[in-house]
Amino acid sequence: MAGPLTPHQLDLTPTLAAAELTDDNRVIVLVIAAVAIAALAVAVVLVRQVLAAGEGTDSMKKIAEAVQEGANAYLARQLRTLGGFAVVVFFLLMLLPADDWPQRIGRSVFFLIGAAFSAATGYIGMWLAVRSNVRVAAAAREATPETPTTPVNGDSAAASPGKPSVDLTDVSHKAMKIAFRTGGVVGMFTVGLGLLGASCVVLVYAADAPKVLEGFGLGAALIAMFMRVGGGIFTKAADVGADLVGKVEKGIPEDDPRNAATIADNVGDNVGDCAGMAADLFESYAVTLVAALILGKAAFGDSGLAFPLLVPAIGVITAMIGIFAVAPRRSDRSGMSAINRGFFISALISMALVAVAVFIYLPSSYADLDGVTSREILGHSGDPRVLALVAVAVGIVLAALIQQLTGYFTETTRRPVRDVGKTSLTGPATVVLSGISLGLESAVYSAALIGLSVYGAFLLGGSSIMLALFAVALAGTGLLTTVGVIVAMDTFGPVSDNAQGIAEMSGDVEGAGAQVLTDLDAVGNTTKAITKGIAIATAVLAAAALFGSYRDAIAEAVSDVHTSVAGEMNLSLDISQPNNLVGLVLGAAVVFLFSGLAINAVSRSAGAVVFEVRRQFREKPGIMNYSETPEYGRVVDICTKDALRELATPGLLAVMAPIAVGFTFGVGALGSFLAGAIGTGTLMAVFLANSGGAWDNAKKLVEDGHHGGKGSEAHAATVIGDTVGDPFKDTAGPAINPLLKVMNLVALLIAPAVVKFSYGDNASPGLRAAVAAIAVLVIVTAVYISKRRGIAVGDEDNSEHVAKSADAAVVS
Repeated sequence: MAGPLTPHQLDLTPTLAAAELTDDNRVIVLVIAAVAIAALAVAVVLVRQVLAAGEGTDSMKKIAEAVQEGANAYLARQLRTLGGFAVVVFFLLMLLPADDWPQRIGRSVFFLIGAAFSAATGYIGMWLAVRSNVRVAAAAREATPETPTTPVNGDSAAASPGKPSVDLTDVSHKAMKIAFRTGGVVGMFTVGLGLLGASCVVLVYAADAPKVLEGFGLGAALIAMFMRVGGGIFTKAADVGADLVGKVEKGIPEDDPRNAATIADNVGDNVGDCAGMAADLFESYAVTLVAALILGKAAFGDSGLAFPLLVPAIGVITAMIGIFAVAPRRSDRSGMSAINRGFFISALISMALVAVAVFIYLPSSYADLDGVTSREILGHSGDPRVLALVAVAVGIVLAALIQQLTGYFTETTRRPVRDVGKTSLTGPATVVLSGISLGLESAVYSAALIGLSVYGAFLLGGSSIMLALFAVALAGTGLLTTVGVIVAMDTFGPVSDNAQGIAEMSGDVEGAGAQVLTDLDAVGNTTKAITKGIAIATAVLAAAALFGSYRDAIAEAVSDVHTSVAGEMNLSLDISQPNNLVGLVLGAAVVFLFSGLAINAVSRSAGAVVFEVRRQFREKPGIMNYSETPEYGRVVDICTKDALRELATPGLLAVMAPIAVGFTFGVGALGSFLAGAIGTGTLMAVFLANSGGAWDNAKKLVEDGHHGGKGSEAHAATVIGDTVGDPFKDTAGPAINPLLKVMNLVALLIAPAVVKFSYGDNASPGLRAAVAAIAVLVIVTAVYISKRRGIAVGDEDNSEHVAKSADAAVVS
């Protein structure tokens, strides 16, 4: 496109703010940093409470130690692998444009800090979860009747099992409290480290903080995506392999110690659901703050550097209240009632405190905002306090509505899951079809709810696009006020699942105690589904806000280009232009490809687990009568190697796709690419998460005695449905959240470079073409290598032996 380069061609106007960190705001940010540190102190207190609980029998301790060893080994290898990748990105960020070298160095340094905080959040979540699971099982064991080893006074009747000497409700409440307090630790570390990192950047870099925070957010998002994908592949490969051979082929319980994949399955719960999801929610927290501060500086000036931190700081305080408020009562219908109570108490107190903060901190008119140079904003009618309060309220209400909507589609007591359970009477095909139907339908409602929330926040800005985008970012910070409790809910799920696994493998928890753990596990399935629903909501709000930041970054980059010739690249964001339409389609396509790669990776790795478990049953027939012990470590090793090998391709796709689109088609097409990814990613993530959650709980219904119970054809059908849903809900679905934010942040970071090398004295079509070609080559090569892999076998040196085992298994 030829002609003068003007803001009109961009459909936007550069927003230049003269914001600065005033002394008063510096004090406020210091207080916010202190609140973040207080959150970490509360986490330490909760750790001590959890570790003070009993660990049960020697058999239970031995199983828990095996899970701990496997989880530590996997995460250590994963973090070593990612460490090298982080160092490479550290230097690549140095090459991207920045206002000055301190800003450029700070961006790279805080990239490493964001990555370290994200990894630490995930690791801490795993570390405590693998120690809490056995304590939850031990607490439930108090409801298991003891059988004396010798008759009392020679009376054989006295040796028969008696009734539990403790109240069953008290036992259930104690076990639940341990599991939820474990999640509370992870929640406090998530909000504490996220808020501390952002506060430190603001204190050190003041008005330049938003640009440095781009590095902090990218570090958090990249590591979270790798941990989410890698952990998801590990956990679902083990889970699917264990179910297909153990439940379907051998007809043994889920966590039967005769199944060689059980330890790997329990390890996977921790490295996938605990470590992966904790890192995911941490990066959601960090990235939302990045977007809010970037837009806040432009929209609210001086106040915009502190207010976006003030709202989540309030959320830290209310999260502490919410976590301690989760205290089960005898009148509760289920454990979910207590969790809902803690969540809503936290949300309501957050709303009240934010209202107080808004009317104390913000001025009553836009003209009184200091550090704002935009005449449009300064002359805007209305009250900035109303905009801020309503926008934050939108985020809080959205979290509550998503929680209820997701619960409706995934809880065992609700009609959708019961309907899926009924289809088990006609076989696995109808179970799969009904689950897909449920997921597709629920995705529409969730997407509509999220979309309406974004639009509602957007309308608050009136005629000012910058105020509208900042309102969307503030809605994201409102949702952040619930994150501490949400993370606690998420970790509660795998801890409960592991506790049931340890109990079943040890054989030391039976009767009423086993039922306590089964009930907690069902609640945990629902809390995990709810967490995934809220996580995608945070992803969309953060991505929408980052999209606004991207728009502003283009405008600023264009204003720095001193030329009257626009060159060949079209800067317009008009979707009617072919290059932008291509970008939109490519953005949607990347979500599909990313999801397919993740699910296929689970399929390949699960195949290796199936072959290995079959081999052990065949070559060690004594396993079935307990005279021989399975080789648990073999399956853990297969899952570890395969997960680390498979996570590279989705990660490279997320980083390279925006680079390829931006340098090939221009920043307008890149903006459309992001829009396509956000829209498709929202629907896909909810569909995958809710389908998987419904299949899992439909299986629980059958196992509880509905439609034939365990061992029936209906049970086998729901197990197959659950194995289809496993990579949906725990690998591909939740990994879309960090995917969206990684691509948005990469686009935000490269936008100035795309403009710089497309216009003015630095214009270089050859360089653009070379960068685009390299990015496309990396994507194509990674996908090709991934598709060339057969069923992963773990140990390449032993491939011939495993292949023969596989052939024998197929023949048998």
